Amino acid sequence: MNIAIIPARGGSKRIPRKNIKKFLGKPILTYSIEAARESGLFEKIIVTTDDEEIAEIAIDCGADVPFLRPESLSNDFSTTVEAVEHAIKWLKTSGEQYEFVCTIYATAPFIRSEYLVEGYKILKESSAVHSFSATTSPFPIQRMFKMDEKGRAEMFFPNHLETRSQDLEQAYHDAGQFYWSRSQGHATESMFGKHSIPVILPRFLVQDIDTKEDWIRAEVMYKVLLETGVLK
Repeated sequence: MNIAIIPARGGSKRIPRKNIKKFLGKPILTYSIEAARESGLFEKIIVTTDDEEIAEIAIDCGADVPFLRPESLSNDFSTTVEAVEHAIKWLKTSGEQYEFVCTIYATAPFIRSEYLVEGYKILKESSAVHSFSATTSPFPIQRMFKMDEKGRAEMFFPNHLETRSQDLEQAYHDAGQFYWSRSQGHATESMFGKHSIPVILPRFLVQDIDTKEDWIRAEVMYKVLLETGVLK
């Protein structure tokens, strides 16, 4: 059995009620649930939340909310991994077995079902433990700099000061959408290591939404992609 687990707690400081805030007219959580449903991969789509309103919206969209997450796993210091592990333990205690689990972020409106399918397929056909959404870095990380204690620029890799950008190795980063895992390796192998296969998404389908500015940018991007026919 394949299951999808979508963590969606009620508290959010930077964007209040972030997980169910309207994104272009509908709660942002529903985009993740709909993509999971459209993929046809999951016997169950579980939303793990501590919030009654989020639970109601999730159920209306076709997800399962078999429990409310305890407060100890829903505060500002709780992690996604802890929430997912709690959901998995709950399933096992209830006698439910699964082969693959996919953690999907609640605030990922650009998520597409075809990439969920790709992530599942490449993981199932390999010896890897995880697959996850990723994208290319828009700027060479070897040319990045930091600010020292005096506010002056200092390169992380000064040996690449004169290196041409086309000669630098391509870097990638987490796209923050979905994370597939085999049941036996979910908690034992690092997601970002040799046991994982990245699913590379185009950069125009990737946008973190952590601030109000991120939210505005994401809505503008989504509208453009709809108008140009990239999204339907």
